[in-house]
Amino acid sequence: MDSEIPKDYDHRKETEWQSKWEEQGLYKFEGDETRPQYIIDTPPPYPTGSIHMGHVLNWVYMDIIARFKRMRGYDVLFPQGWDCHGLPTEVKVEETYNIKKSDITREEFRELCIELTTENIKKMKEQMKRLGFSQDWSTEFVTMTPEYMKKTQLSFLRMYKDGLIYRGVHPVNWCPRCETAIAFAEVEYIENETNLNYLKFPLEDSGHLEIATTRPELLAACVAVAVHPEDERYRGLKGKTVRVPIFNHKVKIIEDKDVDPEFGTGAVMICTFGDKTDVTWVNRHKLDIIEAIDEKGQMTEAAGKYKGLTIKECKEKIIEDLEAEGHLIKKERIKQNLGVCWRCKTPIEILIKKQWFVAVKKLIDDVIEAAEEMKWIPEHMKMRLLNWTGSMDWDWCISRQRVFATPIPVWYCENCGKVHLPTEEMLPVDPTQTSPDFQCECGSREFTGEEDVLDTWMDSSISPLALAGWPDPEYKKLFPSNLRPQGHDIIRTWAFYTILRCKALTGQKPFEEIIINGMVFGEDGHKMSKSRGNVITPEEVLKDYGADALRLWASNSVPGSDVPFAWKDVKYAYKFLRKFWNAFRFISFHLEDVKEKPKPLDLWILSKLNRLIKEVTEALEDYNFAKAINSIQMFIWHQFCDEYIEAVKYRLYSDDDPKSKKAAQWTLKKVLETSLRLLAPMAPHFTEEVHQHIAQDSIHKKSWPSVQREYINEEAEANGDLVIEIIGALRRFKSSNRIPLNAPLEKVNIYTRENLHRIIKDYLEDIKGTMNIQKLELITGKPKIKERIIEVKPVMEKIGPKFRADAPLILSSIESADPEEIYEKLETEGMIEVEGHKLTREYLKIKKEVRGATGEKVEVLHLDDIILEIIK
Repeated sequence: MDSEIPKDYDHRKETEWQSKWEEQGLYKFEGDETRPQYIIDTPPPYPTGSIHMGHVLNWVYMDIIARFKRMRGYDVLFPQGWDCHGLPTEVKVEETYNIKKSDITREEFRELCIELTTENIKKMKEQMKRLGFSQDWSTEFVTMTPEYMKKTQLSFLRMYKDGLIYRGVHPVNWCPRCETAIAFAEVEYIENETNLNYLKFPLEDSGHLEIATTRPELLAACVAVAVHPEDERYRGLKGKTVRVPIFNHKVKIIEDKDVDPEFGTGAVMICTFGDKTDVTWVNRHKLDIIEAIDEKGQMTEAAGKYKGLTIKECKEKIIEDLEAEGHLIKKERIKQNLGVCWRCKTPIEILIKKQWFVAVKKLIDDVIEAAEEMKWIPEHMKMRLLNWTGSMDWDWCISRQRVFATPIPVWYCENCGKVHLPTEEMLPVDPTQTSPDFQCECGSREFTGEEDVLDTWMDSSISPLALAGWPDPEYKKLFPSNLRPQGHDIIRTWAFYTILRCKALTGQKPFEEIIINGMVFGEDGHKMSKSRGNVITPEEVLKDYGADALRLWASNSVPGSDVPFAWKDVKYAYKFLRKFWNAFRFISFHLEDVKEKPKPLDLWILSKLNRLIKEVTEALEDYNFAKAINSIQMFIWHQFCDEYIEAVKYRLYSDDDPKSKKAAQWTLKKVLETSLRLLAPMAPHFTEEVHQHIAQDSIHKKSWPSVQREYINEEAEANGDLVIEIIGALRRFKSSNRIPLNAPLEKVNIYTRENLHRIIKDYLEDIKGTMNIQKLELITGKPKIKERIIEVKPVMEKIGPKFRADAPLILSSIESADPEEIYEKLETEGMIEVEGHKLTREYLKIKKEVRGATGEKVEVLHLDDIILEIIK
């Protein structure tokens, strides 16, 4: 036992423990198969350089599980990866250096991305360590390294050879700001307000068709007008033509069941491409394609005089011209779901492009099969994935017109255009920097390297394979992973793509269980975001309260639910740790290893403790973190600190009964050590600090407490609860009467029924010793007491404002009246009449005096089936 225990818990020592854990290699995955293995497929975040509260929530969940499983005897692989590639980093580099990727060479731009990423990884790694996360950093992976690129490119080659990756010309979602294709899963939808413009389309014979559109800038790309076949308004128009205003080209009127007759006028212009529905209609009716918008979001030659304008400029100019030429009937404001790039929030366009695709539709059944084989926490999150798979109309576009990403390992023969792939031994390869050493079937040795790169999800979607060591055949020892933790916002990307790719490459599901965390909301009730100004950074909390207080806030939540951040919750957690520290400091000199026969209150706390072990173990196995931490805090704060420790203090300071003292000391040690182990996954620094004062090894090398069923006793708990209730009532009595808790009470009589008499008699010494009662008697029956009203006082602050000028007379009348008579009238009639005014109980303060059977003045406390008679 360390005799130098600081008076206060100092959270600033957390960094010292973090350094020691790293020096000791405490969390290293051995992989020697001497213990059962537990593999966590950890999310590789984008290296932004800063951890936010969403990261904290997600990684606290992971860390609790990792620490819990280690204590349960598992060899835990808790890695950390970094998803380096793609738009987020490139956009940041462009912003930082005020350049576009095309302003400098590919290699120069890539080097700037690598520098930024390396620096950001370093910052985030330190932040993760500061929060006490227990990753095995020797298993760290970085997707921009040649080793990881090799795995990504190999997965591309194998899926290509299996016919699951192909190159084709198809409509794709395109971000004009980032100048790249993006996958359908990367399109975010925001609520937007715009104009619905009602336009006149002249009919070929006479008259006009009224059409409403939000995209007048696409009139140049209008290829048909559609109406619903059952819409009576347009009966007989099928096959006729209309002239497109401004541009004057003719298009046919067609019928299609997907037209919504309730929207606008019920007549819709089909343009290439305004949205996903246009793509469906063009394919269904084999319509022409007119490309009116280019990769930079500017109007093309097809737009005529509007060529070179941005989409926004073109829309404004065309509306002016439509109005001037009499084609615009009216405008009305409507709300719409606008698809935007998930990174830069620019509205996306649908362009026809030659791109590389994963044949998603061939794999949908495999994805569904794998999803059904896995356990989802919470279960309803599985439906998000299944709903997404059911809405997959397009294949996954995996090529990107960027620079900083894994190169697509492909060359094209300059003579015949044939696609050539490297051998597996040639990987990793950048086809823009090297040429193949073979010749094409046509005899040519001249090749052009593919400049497009892979979608970053192609890297991260093989994370469970990469950490298992794939393609080495030994990877099967670590695959599938046991657990995939992730946010619900990336179910349709990371979860979907990982299941799809691992199933395609191995025929297996990638993990056994998937646990989904929610988002973090600010104190204003909205999701934390810089734009709202409601962001709290982890550093703000760490400075004043430390990592464990923040971890306890995150622990008090359940998977799948969004979590509000509140300072009061962090402060409560910090207060709890200080409470536990103060209790530990008090009992630290009273801990004993030698076991003595426990007394009744010892058995009470031991039963509660073992029930707690069972409850917390089951809660953590079910990932119910909130239930686990709430149970622990309730037990430690109230049952252990407030009730048990207070109830055994007298035994610790008395040598009258050495066996009783030793039993209390052994029980204190048992409860303390067990409580620390239960709390260790959530508050690793605090529990290590306390543990190191009573032992030499790390608490994180200790095993998880097992339930000692012989101690669980419902009768012992019920009896103890009853006695604790009596002690609590007496403690509250002292407090309300401003009697120091250690001051003596002259005499207390406990009156109760016969059945409770038999129980309470075994605890009389505990009640007497805890409350410092000089004489304590336990009596069967009810006390003979007499109650007398000795004073009725007016409540001045109520009578004055209510009765104003009559108040003095009322006060005088009350003071001269018999208190007993006033009380009796209040009891029978609910009011008294004074000077013509009616006064109810709220205007009067009643003071009673109670005397016992001997005539002594007593205080009486009523509990269920128990009456306490106190003589001070």
